[in-house]
Amino acid sequence: MEISASDVKKLRDRTGTGMMDAKKALEDASGDFEAALDLLRKAGVVKANKKADRTTAEGTIGSYVHGNSQVAAMVVVNCETDFVARNDEFQQLAKDLAMHVAALSPLYLSREDVPQELIEKEQGVFEEHAEAEGKPANIAQKMVTGRMEKFYAEATLLEQPFVKDDSITVGELIQSAVQKLGENIQVSEFVRFEIKGNSNCQLNFPTE
Repeated sequence: MEISASDVKKLRDRTGTGMMDAKKALEDASGDFEAALDLLRKAGVVKANKKADRTTAEGTIGSYVHGNSQVAAMVVVNCETDFVARNDEFQQLAKDLAMHVAALSPLYLSREDVPQELIEKEQGVFEEHAEAEGKPANIAQKMVTGRMEKFYAEATLLEQPFVKDDSITVGELIQSAVQKLGENIQVSEFVRFEIKGNSNCQLNFPTE
């Protein structure tokens, strides 16, 4: 199958991978862009995991203040070297993550950070709902699992759809940066501020 240069470029722009890797992924996926994207995402997870144990002693603090000066966020993003910490793409990543936190207000960094008592409470509520609907046990369990996955996607930063591109999660955005910059990148802390009287205000955040 002939793979077009435009498809290769589109895939490279989307994932940050090299030309040959992008072309091979498209060939392996028989030209299916979304399938090729999935292949590279899976490969990206492997690459990111290989770097995950490296020490991240450098980094930057990304900040964002919304135009109405009523909502703001700060995110600590760590990397391995000062060279990458000063890189424009890394700095932009930190800013984007701060804007995302301001927009979607995650409660936890990852599902591992969610308190066990809250997990059990949520599961209990979902199980009660499934039982009330009279679903068979196997179907009820699948419903509970699906609803818990949705809960994690709403509550945890790494599993939320990225505010500027909801086709990827924040975790996948960071993995893409790991591939581009070649270092372990971790979010260690984040905080969101909001003027309480702003709760009914319509907030519009920029998207790509």
